[in-house]
Amino acid sequence: MSEMINISNNGINIDALLGAREALIATPEAARFNWRANCTWFYGTHSSTSIEKFYGLGSEQAHRKVFTFDADHPQIFDSEDYGITPPEYILVGLAGCLTAGIASVAQNRGIHLNSVTASVEADMDLQGVLGMDSDVRSGFGNINVHFKIDADASEEEIAAIVAQSQKRSAVFDNVTNPTNVTVRVNPV
Repeated sequence: MSEMINISNNGINIDALLGAREALIATPEAARFNWRANCTWFYGTHSSTSIEKFYGLGSEQAHRKVFTFDADHPQIFDSEDYGITPPEYILVGLAGCLTAGIASVAQNRGIHLNSVTASVEADMDLQGVLGMDSDVRSGFGNINVHFKIDADASEEEIAAIVAQSQKRSAVFDNVTNPTNVTVRVNPV
């Protein structure tokens, strides 16, 4: 007789997720991950970043395939527009992380999601990036996330799911809290 796996219509295997959490309680060092990206410049403002390997659960891991992401600037900046801008990738990461969290939290609470959409907008003053005004930061001034969630739940339950997703989101944490970043130049 096969064991029943708890996967709801949300598509999250909550038994596996909770099982992983329990296993990591016993071996917290396995919870330490190292994510990696490798970027190559082509020409102008166009570059391509690949993601393949990472470290986690105590050993080297790999995605099922290499994922590649082109970044560029739009044509209005006299660039070729081969990909979205690097700041837009932050919005992609934030939307994806919060949305995955909503699905996971809803699954854990036994709430069926009919649909979830996120709209993310960020304000940026290019005077900082272009070195026109040293008092203007180079990054986003504000980020606004708007969700439309249709679920078999009350408004209060949906709000609680979103709040829990924010609390557990790695990307939300990275954009709302300082993160140490070290930049080095290695010899060719």
